[in-house]
Amino acid sequence: MTAYSDLSTHFGRASALGNAVGILQWDSDVMMPKGAAGTRAESMALLRVMHHGMITDARIGDWLADADADHDLGPWERANLREIRRLWTVETALPSDLVEASSKAISACEMKWRQARAEADFAGLLPYLAEVLSIQREIGAAKGERLGLSAYDALLNDYEPGGRSAKIDLLFDDLADFLPGFTHEVLAVQGKRPQVADPQGPFAIEKQRALGLRMMAALGYDFERGRLDVSTHPFCGGADNDVRITTRYDEGDFAKALMGVLHETGHALYEQGRPQGFLNQPVGTARGMSLHESQSLLVEMQACRSQEFIAFAAPLMRETFGGSGPAWETDALWRRYTRVEPGFIRVDADEVTYPAHVILRYRLEKALIADAMPLSELPAAWNAGMKDLLGVTVPDDKLGCLQDVHWPSGGWGYFPTYTLGAMTAAQIFEAACTAAPDILPAIGRGDFSGLLSWLRSNIHSQGSLLETDDLLTQATGRPLDAGAFKAHLRKRYGGEG
Repeated sequence: MTAYSDLSTHFGRASALGNAVGILQWDSDVMMPKGAAGTRAESMALLRVMHHGMITDARIGDWLADADADHDLGPWERANLREIRRLWTVETALPSDLVEASSKAISACEMKWRQARAEADFAGLLPYLAEVLSIQREIGAAKGERLGLSAYDALLNDYEPGGRSAKIDLLFDDLADFLPGFTHEVLAVQGKRPQVADPQGPFAIEKQRALGLRMMAALGYDFERGRLDVSTHPFCGGADNDVRITTRYDEGDFAKALMGVLHETGHALYEQGRPQGFLNQPVGTARGMSLHESQSLLVEMQACRSQEFIAFAAPLMRETFGGSGPAWETDALWRRYTRVEPGFIRVDADEVTYPAHVILRYRLEKALIADAMPLSELPAAWNAGMKDLLGVTVPDDKLGCLQDVHWPSGGWGYFPTYTLGAMTAAQIFEAACTAAPDILPAIGRGDFSGLLSWLRSNIHSQGSLLETDDLLTQATGRPLDAGAFKAHLRKRYGGEG
């Protein structure tokens, strides 16, 4: 066997182990009884240590050196070597006992978070979250020393390879300057329109689920390789060729679950469209989380809050829930789905105010990783930031700093990818509609095949063949900038839409 085939076989086995972890994590979040938490934590910790051991195997350095000299490798194999080296370099910075400690702390914190969130009890979560944060600082410092980065940039690099906070600071500061004034403009435009009441529930959960499944099918989700379930926080997870999504239901508002389903389906379509020939190799994975978030936000925000989509979906909504009257008219539903209203919950936020939620979390997690702010002060800092950025007064920690699972689950450095993803989504959707002008009219007919085909060719099937900027340039003609995102917001919300 050649060195490359040794590497390919080895990382194929590591991928299989990672798939097992993915399904166990999904089960923990969706179906596992509370009493199994301790046993599951031990199992997950062991599997993660084993996976870490495979990624840091002492033979990998020699295999990489020998494979580099193989002149018969093609571009996909060369890119796979690059991604293997990236993983190996980062993971060898961590001792296995730190990986084990992190896994156990995360498992305990996630379970406590569910209770703390329900009870708006930050004090109860504090010691668990402090343990996770302490370990994340240690992980960031170890990786940062290896990569020559700050602890925060080293954590960010796990989710956005090559991403740096200095660049994000510039982008986010620009948005933070633009959005408050623009939000006031949008609210003024909305205030001049006749007010229409929202559809009134209750909306039976089984009917909401049926509508969600119908929309997933229209989008192109493959039910032979996935499923829809319920969790405290909507997510997309599972394993290769077993891509599972979740949502959460509110009988008083069917829009929350529906938009959650559409968002997570965007993630799932990306996962289901990755290159099958390299599915179990690092080069076959998704190209970073800003691109992943772009796919969920492209589906949910760009496509499924368009006038064309609502024209298709409105009759199905009326049929599903037996709706009639002014609140169920197509234009009224579109106005509802594009209503701008500063609120407390990130996952329910509109396109205009959503970036403020992310900017707040980004600034807070940077300060916490740098130990520039005591964790005990997080609720007060959160509430002050919400007042400053969105003008809302947070009534309790359930609607404040306890609403997201990311920090309890160890996802430090993840949050900025959401707004980077929104900007990327606008740029990609603009390019797709320019290349295939029938995409939006087809969506109005419930036909997403043109959009999905373009995404499959230009994004999904590319895996990690290219670096993020190179992939985006290949697909859209330029690296990421805020131009398409701002233009989209102005067109849809600034009085032009």
